[in-house]
Amino acid sequence: MAILTYADEKRLFRGNQENFIDLIQAGEQQGVLVYVVTTQEIKLTGRTVPGYTYNFETETWEKGELRMPHVIYNRIPYRKFELLPEVQQVIQTCMRHGQIRFFNPCFFNKWTLFEWLNKSKSTRAFIPVTQRLTSSADLENMLQQYSTLYLKPVRGKAGLGIMKVSVIADKKLKLNRYQLSIQDKTKSHISRYNDTQELWAQISVLVGARDYIMQQGIALSSYKQRPFDLRVLVQKNSAAQWSIIGIGARLAGKMSITTHVPCGGSIDDPVKLLASAFGEQDSKKILAQVKQAVLLIARQIERASGSNLGEMSMDLGVDTLGQIWFFEANSKPMKFDEPEIRQKSLTNLIQYCIHLSRRTRKPTAGTPPSAVARRKPTIETAQKARQAGDER
Repeated sequence: MAILTYADEKRLFRGNQENFIDLIQAGEQQGVLVYVVTTQEIKLTGRTVPGYTYNFETETWEKGELRMPHVIYNRIPYRKFELLPEVQQVIQTCMRHGQIRFFNPCFFNKWTLFEWLNKSKSTRAFIPVTQRLTSSADLENMLQQYSTLYLKPVRGKAGLGIMKVSVIADKKLKLNRYQLSIQDKTKSHISRYNDTQELWAQISVLVGARDYIMQQGIALSSYKQRPFDLRVLVQKNSAAQWSIIGIGARLAGKMSITTHVPCGGSIDDPVKLLASAFGEQDSKKILAQVKQAVLLIARQIERASGSNLGEMSMDLGVDTLGQIWFFEANSKPMKFDEPEIRQKSLTNLIQYCIHLSRRTRKPTAGTPPSAVARRKPTIETAQKARQAGDER
């Protein structure tokens, strides 16, 4: 199994190196050779490929010529790298290769996700009303229907760039004013406007040239007056069936408009939070419904995308009435902080890759076999690996 990422002059390659090391170790435990390859160096025409293994004794990366992979796992860490023409060419070559299985070919786009999920009756009910943000007229029409909106960058992650718009009724003057909350690290900045034109003037400056969506605000269940949502990791298992690896919960920070940990949110136990909001009996039913919804959503996303997917994380909310809502899915999940989810995810990912390798097609005439003898790596470069990665 090769982990595909992007090269870096300062520290060999981009991405979360601790995550890569954990995968290499999980592979060793299950008899699978796992190594890292970069888009700049990978060539799929010979018998071997230049890649990086990890020496646990010296805590260094070792570069060498390694056997051609059966499976390639895409972990290119940023959209800007993935969208480069030369990187796209590599991805397309991997996807077309006759003997190599390649999965999770790209990042998700928020708008496209909601379009995919709205196509199916089984998933449509979980989607908040979502529209593109293109003009002040669009914004005004949505605010006439919903007193709270969330504005989200189509290609954002980890809560960055999210804004909240609220309608504030002035009963004395019999008119509406508008409040804009902007997420900034662990707190939000609040400003108020007399009309939608003033509001739009500020939002358009903040949005700039980026694509944004606007979404119906959901009154999330809360714990000690702090809203919470659920983080779910779903992966394919050794039989290539979607399975839920674990569910975590994230509490919003006291001064935050999102539940993301980098924005002030905190990790908590979903069973405890749901039981506090709905009681023990109803919380069990809701959790079962969440699991069912996640599997339906994962299958629909893969079906609509037309790509081979092996894992994704999802953000889901439960409102004050117990209704389940889908907010986001990530095709390149961050590391889950819950140890039991983390360990299970590593083992399961290797098991899925083993399954994919068994589905490798027989080599056609003139095609080099993929399972050639491994050459002993020659150390060209070595570096301490346990340093901060580009993504968690």
